[in-house]
Amino acid sequence: MNNVRVIVAGPRGKMGSEALRMIEKEEGLELAACIDRKHNGEQVKDLKGLPAFDAFIYEDIEECFQAVEADILVDLTTPAFGYKHTKTALEYGIRPVVGTTGFTTAQLEELTDLAEEKELGVVIAPNFALGAVLMMQFSKWAAKYFPDVEIIERHHDNKLDAPSGTAVKTAQLIQEARESKQQGHPQEKETIEGARGADIDGMKIHSVRLPGLVAHQEVVFGSSGQNLTIKHDSFHRESFMSGVKLAIDHVQKLDVLVYGLENLLD
Repeated sequence: MNNVRVIVAGPRGKMGSEALRMIEKEEGLELAACIDRKHNGEQVKDLKGLPAFDAFIYEDIEECFQAVEADILVDLTTPAFGYKHTKTALEYGIRPVVGTTGFTTAQLEELTDLAEEKELGVVIAPNFALGAVLMMQFSKWAAKYFPDVEIIERHHDNKLDAPSGTAVKTAQLIQEARESKQQGHPQEKETIEGARGADIDGMKIHSVRLPGLVAHQEVVFGSSGQNLTIKHDSFHRESFMSGVKLAIDHVQKLDVLVYGLENLLD
């Protein structure tokens, strides 16, 4: 059986470098190339701190796709690049696995239509940590019985988007399980704008950005005389790699776009 050939976008990032180490360990996976905004024409093994792959680095994504045969693009970059990379991969017949958050609704709709047109699978996951996916699913279930809820997400201070994609996805799942409601006192007033956080369908989302954090979220439910907190912590980016591997395995069997790793679980 032939190895699955993978292109990684963003190899020097903390998530991208972890993906390279995962590919190095996993039988059946082969690194075909990397896409990076620097180091064009160099090999991955030439970059300090990365595994000793002979695969070449390309700054131009179309040049990469024209020069290299690949099955999967793993994109762990930023929303702007992630959208462009995903669209270009589909146009070249390569299935994307994307861990970038911050896609707009219009971008997701466009990519969904393109995936269906090309009959190619796409997996876009706000969070690849399986524990975080379970946290979101448990929160959706709990919201049927505890409709008053707030979300607190904490991430490293280099994260560009707020709230996180995981927090937004959690709120969307909760929306499916409870009736829309406005929480808190109807005459509540912020004496400092933003003190109560972002608002999705009456739910408040609070974003914390500090050095030393990786990815953490609490979903806090309130009811008469009791609270329920569902919490997940990622202390190392290795925690996301089991989800990336799961997505790589499943995307090869798909011919549509799937948003959220929970849709791949039994």
